[in-house]
Amino acid sequence: MATQEDVAHGSRYNAYMALILATIAMIVCFMSWSNFAPLAAQVATMFHLSVGQKTLLLATPVLLGSIMRIPVGILSDKYGGKKVYIILMIFILIPLFMITQVHTFGMLLFAALLVGMAGTSFAVGVSYASVWFPPEKQGFALGIVAMGNMGNAVAALTLPRISASSGFNSVYHFLMVLTVIIMVLFAIFCKEMPTDKTKSVSGALSVAKESSTWYLSLFYFLTFGLFVSFTNLTPMFLGDIFGVNAVTAGLYAALFAFLCTIIRPIGGAAADKFRPMSMLQWIFILIAVFSLVIMFSFDSQILFVTGIVGTGLAAGWGNGVVFKMVPYVSKGNTGAVTGFVGAVGGLGGFFPPLVVGWIKGWTGSYQLGIALLVLTALICWYVLRRRFIKGDVHIVK
Repeated sequence: MATQEDVAHGSRYNAYMALILATIAMIVCFMSWSNFAPLAAQVATMFHLSVGQKTLLLATPVLLGSIMRIPVGILSDKYGGKKVYIILMIFILIPLFMITQVHTFGMLLFAALLVGMAGTSFAVGVSYASVWFPPEKQGFALGIVAMGNMGNAVAALTLPRISASSGFNSVYHFLMVLTVIIMVLFAIFCKEMPTDKTKSVSGALSVAKESSTWYLSLFYFLTFGLFVSFTNLTPMFLGDIFGVNAVTAGLYAALFAFLCTIIRPIGGAAADKFRPMSMLQWIFILIAVFSLVIMFSFDSQILFVTGIVGTGLAAGWGNGVVFKMVPYVSKGNTGAVTGFVGAVGGLGGFFPPLVVGWIKGWTGSYQLGIALLVLTALICWYVLRRRFIKGDVHIVK
């Protein structure tokens, strides 16, 4: 196991191996977490799902993957990210296998709930990778490891093609093999992080008493929730509104997820040099503007995709900025704060698909659902400006 001295004096090999493999492991886990979105049309046909059932299926993995980030982040801080990551990947194999065996929507929904544990890889990855880097480099390092979110894009690009060429079950055989490979590599090449076994669960949860944790959670609810929601909903939007086929819709979803992910470390690096809260003002404004473009472009695919791309870039930058602040909210409890903020952010990806599905069934249109996104962005802008820009609450480097 690494010691605090190892981290302080720095084995560059250990640090960058931790960063690289934690990122790759998160990519693989996020592929499993988002597996239903690019296959939504096929699954809906196989199980005869309504729009409401389809959006429920998309949202279900997000629920457990969000809530469980809190305890998993705490366990990672207490017992070590390497151990927790390996146990997590072993667990993920169970629901992936279950999906190939189920024949009813109820059992599929249960398997979807369990596969949601793959989403907790975010809390583990950030906790594990962040300890190897000094504070002045953590914005960039956290941005890099969070590029594991790109697993959503990789899933959107690959899974529909695998299903089309080799069959539905082959998708899950592929994910299981991929998970085993990265698990073995992680076990062999990564060193365990330093831990503090005296740390109690109640002490870790004390971060919930800090107002800054809740503010970061609100902002991440918007930015990361937007990433998860739109990655899952874009194929459905394009299929239902513009009649785009599943493979092409998957490409658009991958484009959104890729842009949202690739710009994240840039946002983190920018937050290393400039005042994060000032940048967040403009991010929230941009999200509101591009969401309005989406809202009023349901008769133009070009404008619709432009709105999707713009929203993805703004949200991705915002993700990097928000998580730059995590180590400064509660030093030594990075996993706990990551789990807490990440859980709320994940819930931002859970509720919108359900709300959008309900609104579509009620009004026959998706526009009102997009209007709620505009409203959320404006609320975040108002809270940020009142509490951090003009108020006396500060999170600074």
